[in-house]
Amino acid sequence: MKHAVDTHVGKRIRYRRLVNGTTQQQLAEFVGIKFQQIQKYESGMNRVSASRLWDIANLLSVPVSFFFEGLEPDTQIQNNADDLPCDTLTDKEAVNLLRFYYALPDQQRRRLFDLVRVLGKAA
Repeated sequence: MKHAVDTHVGKRIRYRRLVNGTTQQQLAEFVGIKFQQIQKYESGMNRVSASRLWDIANLLSVPVSFFFEGLEPDTQIQNNADDLPCDTLTDKEAVNLLRFYYALPDQQRRRLFDLVRVLGKAA
């Protein structure tokens, strides 16, 4: 059974890895494991040890506490991964969109933001 904390930590690893532009293979090589293990961490199927989380945090340039941000103190074991709410920031397309958005010059970014806001209100 997946534990919600493991799933949350895995989502945060995936999110930060995507924002960093790091592949699962690169992350795996850095910590000395196979990329399939990174997949299991990111899905919450396998628990990340403290020392491995420390290495992952160092590669991804975040404090270890980053992986626990947003976690509620009363988090319980989840019986089904489908019960978890959809986390937009773990979606690769959404993360890439954010990365490209922030790569735009300020004036273009402001125009795009205004356009999306108008389109959102019209929807």
